Amino acid sequence: MAYELTIEPLGVTIDVEEGQNILDAALRNGIYLPHACCHGLCATCKIQVVDGDIEHGDASPFALMDFERDEGKALACCATLCSDATLEAEIDEEPDAETIPVRDLLGSVVALEQLTPTVKGVFIRLDEPLRFQAGQYVNLHIPGAGCTRAFSIASHGGDPTLIELNVRIVPGGVGTTYVHEKLAVGERVTISGPYGRFFVRKSARAPMLFMAGGSGLSSPRAMIHELLREDCTLPITLVYGQRSRQELYYHDEFLELARRHPNFTYVPALSDASGDAGWDGYLGFVHEAAREHFDNDFRGHKAYLCGPPPMIEACLAALMQGQLYERDIYTEKFISAADAQQVRSPLFKRV
Repeated sequence: MAYELTIEPLGVTIDVEEGQNILDAALRNGIYLPHACCHGLCATCKIQVVDGDIEHGDASPFALMDFERDEGKALACCATLCSDATLEAEIDEEPDAETIPVRDLLGSVVALEQLTPTVKGVFIRLDEPLRFQAGQYVNLHIPGAGCTRAFSIASHGGDPTLIELNVRIVPGGVGTTYVHEKLAVGERVTISGPYGRFFVRKSARAPMLFMAGGSGLSSPRAMIHELLREDCTLPITLVYGQRSRQELYYHDEFLELARRHPNFTYVPALSDASGDAGWDGYLGFVHEAAREHFDNDFRGHKAYLCGPPPMIEACLAALMQGQLYERDIYTEKFISAADAQQVRSPLFKRV
């Protein structure tokens, strides 16, 4: 049984299956509603139910308080419909966003590559093309676990049927442990996507700064390759940090891109190079390397940040001190149930 849901101020009506949460239904119809944790904890997806009956699901009482429920508010990632309904949501207009409905796709693992001691590259040949914007991510269904895990698309070749995921193992993590220890070449897998609003704001026509750490390199790699493939002539800078040289994957690839494209600058940084004799790159963290490279002046740039939350917070502070502010900064942070309560930056409201 399906119910009709009207989303204002768009004035669009979609079908919502019984038991399907509102956020999932909207995304699968190409309608972006703000969201982050998808666990009912961060309140990013809070909506106003104008008419109709809903079930609140597993919404946290801290993210959705009793008086808010009485006022008709709900969390789109948890709420399901019990009747036809109408809701209001804050939907920002984004000129660079493409309308791409979320879909489920099947594919086969065609290659696995150990990129570093902790990061594995997973290459999946899909049964049909996946349209996405460079920087977006997919959910990989974990067999036997009844769950999905989100991974950014690291693909760089422009082939819509071949996607690459770079997966860092998380001790005790169900999804990453499966990928590292059980996933095999030839295995059939299911993904859903694309998700996310992390993509290049090309209409801004501004120099771009990418700041990445850990396995957060995936999205910037896809975005930079796409820009260079499109013969972008604007200045592009990648500041990429890891703890040690053996964790600095795709280092040679970016050195080669910098040699071939005069508008692309690569700034690698190691936070601990004690075991890497001969390292002649920057010693320190990503935000420190960026601050030195730009002489603490980031004005006029669009910045794209992807990495662990402490790195992003440090980069936000450095950018702000260098006179780059919220409207010119975009971030991608994967939010687990454990850290959903800390999703918001204390520095900025939007990122």
